[in-house]
Amino acid sequence: MEEQSVCAAHSPLVDPGPQVDPGPQVDPGPLVAVTFQRNIHRKDKFLEAEPKALGITQIVLSVFMMSSVGVFLSKGLSRVHTDVVFIICSVLVVIAGCVAIAAQKLHLLTLRACLVMQVFSSIASVTQMICCLSLMEDPLFHCWHMEKLNSSLEYSCYLIENSQSHFFAGAILMEVTLLAVSITLAAYCCKVLNCCGPAPKMPVITVQTAAVQQ
Repeated sequence: MEEQSVCAAHSPLVDPGPQVDPGPQVDPGPLVAVTFQRNIHRKDKFLEAEPKALGITQIVLSVFMMSSVGVFLSKGLSRVHTDVVFIICSVLVVIAGCVAIAAQKLHLLTLRACLVMQVFSSIASVTQMICCLSLMEDPLFHCWHMEKLNSSLEYSCYLIENSQSHFFAGAILMEVTLLAVSITLAAYCCKVLNCCGPAPKMPVITVQTAAVQQ
């Protein structure tokens, strides 16, 4: 008994150490979460329209139209007021094509300018189409009154009348093409600029993983 009491008196005390408060438990949340966020790459959709190719198409066809009308005007084979309308409309389409090529950089101001110019380009194409139809119905040369004149003059007149009729028929096809190009580029600009509604959102799936304890 005496030995046990002496050992108990000389045994060291065990220090339990400081008590750590675990604190409140944090809810880790669901393992899989689905959220809807705006697509930050929505501007890239404009590049799907191939704006460079369509812009070059607008420029080439409009320059061809202006050069052809200039030839008719220089030879006195056209009406001045109609040619002025053709040239002004063709210049607008050329500007629209240049802006469409510049809009490939996807700057917001350039995209807005492209949308505005494509609207003007559509109006210009429709105007030129109406002018071509009016010139086909009312040609510049009427050869019926030359039937009793020199046969060579009558033949030359019919050649000019037929050539102009064929030119304006081809011009209508070009204007239809330019109108389709302008509408296509304007539609893609509207999708990028969200003119017809709020910006679309895309689903984003987030998967949470458990933290690895060291």
